[in-house]
Amino acid sequence: MRIHQTSMPAFLPAFDDLIESKFSIGTIEQKIQNKTALQKEIGWPIEPKRPMLCLPAGMTEKLGGQLLTEVLPGMLTQQMELLVLGKGSATYGSIFTRLAQEQRYRVHIIAEEEEAMHRMYAAADMALFITDPARTEELEHCLAFGVVPISAASSLLNDYNPVQETGNAFLFDAPSKWTVFAAIVRAVETFKFPFDWRTIQRHCMETMLRSGNPTQRKR
Repeated sequence: MRIHQTSMPAFLPAFDDLIESKFSIGTIEQKIQNKTALQKEIGWPIEPKRPMLCLPAGMTEKLGGQLLTEVLPGMLTQQMELLVLGKGSATYGSIFTRLAQEQRYRVHIIAEEEEAMHRMYAAADMALFITDPARTEELEHCLAFGVVPISAASSLLNDYNPVQETGNAFLFDAPSKWTVFAAIVRAVETFKFPFDWRTIQRHCMETMLRSGNPTQRKR
């Protein structure tokens, strides 16, 4: 996982020429066109209502790989699709390669190439960070693209409150297979309500506005 150093205007969906459909805070509903385009590209059924979760930093032991292996069996009981960036340690690369072969219609490895990564962020609904992703470019890209984090507590993130309709993430404290899985389930259940989900996505994108990224604008 790389530390974010400079602003990257190209990693903003309103200006991104590498994605299927540009979108902004005001046109967040167009994000779904990127999801269905990626599903078609990799040979998955076109299922816009199925949640798509990504691991945008790949996986290593330092990023919580051991805990992820404990959570994976529960994750795979959920009706979700999984995108994994092809970077990280060989141990976890082997795990995901096997999963992609066994469950080719719901697990896919994304090449660590610029265009592929842009398409991943544009398509994904949610992203999993088992360790604190503060100050990483992967988290900032997720927020900019309206990819809702499921994450350990972090400075840019606030837990979603369905009563007050506030928050931009689904957070867990004291990471364990139970707390991580519970946060995943909470996100998947909330995803079933499109109006609520789009509200959270807007909160994600607004976070980048407030953090001082000048190139993201409402349209």
